[in-house]
Amino acid sequence: MKTVIYFLLLIIASGIMFSCSRSMSEYDKEIGEAEKLMQTNSDSALVILENIDPSDLKADSIRAKLIYLKAYGHMKQNRSMIADSLIQYAHDYYRGKDMVRDVRSGIAYAWYKFWVGDTRGAISMLDSLTNLKNVPDSIMVQTLRVRTLLGASEYHGKELLPLAKRLISLEKDSLRKLEAKYMLAAGYEYSNMADSALYILDELIDYARKSNRGKTQFALEIERAQLLTEAGKPDESEALIEEIFQKAGRQNGGADLLHFQQAINALSRGDLHLTARHLAMADSLAMELRGEEDAHYRSYTNLLHAILDYKNTGKITLAHINGLNNRQNERFNRIKASQWESERGALIQQGRALELKAANERKTVVILVIVLVALMSIGFASWIIFIRRERERENEERIEALQKMVEEYKSAPAAQEQGHPESAALRSAMLRQLGIIKMVAEAPTEQNQEMLRRISSIDGDTNGELVDWTSVYEIIDNLYSGFYTKLHSNYGNLLSRKEEQIIVLMIAGFSTKEISVISGHTTSTIYVRKTAIRKKLGVPEKEDIVHFLQNQYQH
Repeated sequence: MKTVIYFLLLIIASGIMFSCSRSMSEYDKEIGEAEKLMQTNSDSALVILENIDPSDLKADSIRAKLIYLKAYGHMKQNRSMIADSLIQYAHDYYRGKDMVRDVRSGIAYAWYKFWVGDTRGAISMLDSLTNLKNVPDSIMVQTLRVRTLLGASEYHGKELLPLAKRLISLEKDSLRKLEAKYMLAAGYEYSNMADSALYILDELIDYARKSNRGKTQFALEIERAQLLTEAGKPDESEALIEEIFQKAGRQNGGADLLHFQQAINALSRGDLHLTARHLAMADSLAMELRGEEDAHYRSYTNLLHAILDYKNTGKITLAHINGLNNRQNERFNRIKASQWESERGALIQQGRALELKAANERKTVVILVIVLVALMSIGFASWIIFIRRERERENEERIEALQKMVEEYKSAPAAQEQGHPESAALRSAMLRQLGIIKMVAEAPTEQNQEMLRRISSIDGDTNGELVDWTSVYEIIDNLYSGFYTKLHSNYGNLLSRKEEQIIVLMIAGFSTKEISVISGHTTSTIYVRKTAIRKKLGVPEKEDIVHFLQNQYQH
């Protein structure tokens, strides 16, 4: 029962230790579930991924998948990618192995470059991805979306046109196709092909009107007014602006931009007074509509103010240059502040992840210590149980041997009654002598062993051993019907002297440990010699050696 309990405790402890550390297959399964969620519910996918530390992943394939999915999820949600510096590792891992993950991790790597200010490197990365062969359309279209967006943000012109056209041909969703057309219009505009840009813009405005997308139509019409000026058609631009004012009112959300465009039109015609009036109205409306937040608007109006002042005075002042430069610095500082805030958020997130990992590691250490203490306690308890069982077994052997001696001693009076008084007295003396030997074997202290040597040396020389074996053989012969004489006569040529000693002590009821004390050998040596005796005498494995010999003598 105790052995069963021990094994159950060991199994429980092993289970606890195993539960403290997740296997790589469990990590892989968890990351796989996040990958399935990524396309439909990137928030939930990122929650799963953020709770996994890449340093816990020993397999390169699992670590690369985690890094790639986290970066890809941040990109999909337009979140800071400052903390995704390991995305290059994932992209290098998937290159040439997995086409889909190769391209997607490449897109995420390009977006990371953009986030850290390396826009040129991001565009170069995306260009290399668009030139890959045998990429599925559903994956290539994602690459082209990001590439055209970055190209438009950098005012690319002719190089943007083929990319935008390719994107239009691959887009399946109607709204996505319109977005691609808008990128194409931007490419035409930055290529100084205003008429082509106007053609596409008219198509987009017509779609917005038919789809009742009023805000989109309004924004596109303002952009059309700007393009008309770029195309050298300021009168058509003015007419469109007045039409917008009539439909949307003089205080519409884009009124500052419309007056600003009218100021540009007036400046193009050389009407400085009208330019100044429209520019003043644009500034006033911008302050009312946007407050101090529209640095982008003011970066344009400052330039127009500088041009207007130069037209009126014929001079460029340092104040004008400083104004332009300050606005550029303000924009730069805003971008840097945004990056710093993103980095700060990423560091805070990493700090929380490290704190969570440290807390988990502390829990794991505590559990392991508890398990170790439990195992040591179980081991110590098992050792105590083993020692007790050994003692119980030895006591049982001792009781059995003593009981045998008592029975033989009781038989002495019966022999005396049958007319053999001398034989009975001799038998009694021999039993007592054998009992002394057994007592010393049971308690083999130095004092007891020295006492036994002295007693044994009375009748003869013991040659340094505990007993006089010649005397012991006589005792065995007298007590057990000539057992030793028969043994030596029949098997003396097979058995060694030590093996004969072991057998005669066995028939007298001595335990293995007691035999080792009397013979002066270790318990292990006694077991080895017992095995040798069995082989020499041909004793079956499960049969007792003494019983085997007694049966042999009876037959």
